[in-house]
Amino acid sequence: MMHWIILPVVLPALLAPIIGFVMRHDIVLARVASVAGAVLLLGVALGLTVLAADGTTHVYRLGNWPAPFGIVLVLDRLSALMVLLTAVLALIVLIHAIATGWDARGRHFHALYHFQLMGICGAFLTGDIFNLFVFFEVLLIASYGLMIHAGGKERIRAGLQYVVMNLAGSTLFLFALGTLYASVGTLNIADMAAKIPEIPVEDAGLVRVAAILLMIVFAVKAALFPVQFWLPATYANAPAPVAALFAIMTKVGAYAIIRVHTIVFGPGVASTEDLAGTWLFPAAIVTIAIGAIGVLGARRLMPLIAFSVLGSMGTLLVAVSAFSATGISAGLYYLVHSTFAAACLFLVADLVVTRRSADSLEPAPATGQNGLFAALFFAAAIAMAGMPPLSGFLGKLLVLDAMRAPGTIGWTWTAILAGSLVTILGFARAGSTLFWKSTAFPVPEPGSPAPRPASAAELAPSMSAIAMLALLAAFAGPVSAYMQDTTDQLFERDGYIFAVIGPDERVEDALEAAKEIVEEEEG
Repeated sequence: MMHWIILPVVLPALLAPIIGFVMRHDIVLARVASVAGAVLLLGVALGLTVLAADGTTHVYRLGNWPAPFGIVLVLDRLSALMVLLTAVLALIVLIHAIATGWDARGRHFHALYHFQLMGICGAFLTGDIFNLFVFFEVLLIASYGLMIHAGGKERIRAGLQYVVMNLAGSTLFLFALGTLYASVGTLNIADMAAKIPEIPVEDAGLVRVAAILLMIVFAVKAALFPVQFWLPATYANAPAPVAALFAIMTKVGAYAIIRVHTIVFGPGVASTEDLAGTWLFPAAIVTIAIGAIGVLGARRLMPLIAFSVLGSMGTLLVAVSAFSATGISAGLYYLVHSTFAAACLFLVADLVVTRRSADSLEPAPATGQNGLFAALFFAAAIAMAGMPPLSGFLGKLLVLDAMRAPGTIGWTWTAILAGSLVTILGFARAGSTLFWKSTAFPVPEPGSPAPRPASAAELAPSMSAIAMLALLAAFAGPVSAYMQDTTDQLFERDGYIFAVIGPDERVEDALEAAKEIVEEEEG
């Protein structure tokens, strides 16, 4: 059995308590251990991606118990892609947090950071929906601590709203799990995928209830209308590096929708196949509109970025709502793009805001390196808005191409194109206020204190995120081909079921033993 599969969960799980209890009074030692752990996680993620690239589904059985009786982790192209995305983002954000000193503004930052990585990686790798709930709770508990890192009245208030909303989602999750278990007697994803299609449509009422409850739960995690209101306040008031890491948090909800509602409730399952798309599509369209209007109406930089993240989630879930190979393939490309674009915006905003009196979108004296910050903001903004030459343009183009069905093309193209236009206007207004109008202020007198210039270590994470967006655009062909292969594997439900469940070895052993007994008696 391949033990590498469990390392993305075990590595941060072991490192977090060591940092928290042994290194909590030595920030330098904690930083070294934290960066080393993030680099190791990235190395493991790269290895797992290479391992899964041939299309084989690998299964790790904890305690060597066979599914569905034991806990299993499943590695395929999709889970490997998400773990790699998490590892790359985690290293970029961690370097920014250390370079800017955010990690030293509160206690246990690095321990909580790695606990959250454990929860995120576990959610992407688990093959059991109950353990998906467990990993959700692990990452949410860690995110509560990170959300209120460095304190502050507004941060505590936003954190409370975040906690209450996610506790409500967790309660619904338990209701959904209880309903599912009462219906099919299992919570293993592959086992449910094998059993639910066998249930007659007229007897599948509870299954449909469970599917809708799960959709609501995942919609909460993905900040989808009408449960999106927690995201703007949370992301706008969180420490900037934490908000940048949270760019992957909403993707956990999107991943859960893709995984569960494709394999378990998706195409080919007569009792549930139309449920998810019917509700998901209009909610995603409204989410795009809310995000775009929020960007245009924002009066502070951090809420503006938070609303742009909300709009990007709507665009992603519009593609997913088709539950087709082309739609989900386009959605996966856009998922990777939007994660780096959102993280980049938060990191650049942190560099700007810390050199101004506040993050309000009002003219103020130009900061040092005003031109450099303007260039970084411009690059990140055009990526998020979907303008060429970065990957946002290609991502939205793929989504528009995938959504050409007669019943969806009008709504999709109108929402995405109009939303992009409004988002461009919002970012243009913000950029001109922050960087252009600021040059009209008088030059500070000689001898007056000047803002500290950003160091190379502070600039490197933002530039790295922009470089990832440029690479996504430059290698759009190979990346899109990989996403298509990933989607093809996702829709091979029988292959996933056989890899996880496989032939029942105990039954085969019993049959073989019975055969030997019969042969001995006949002899």
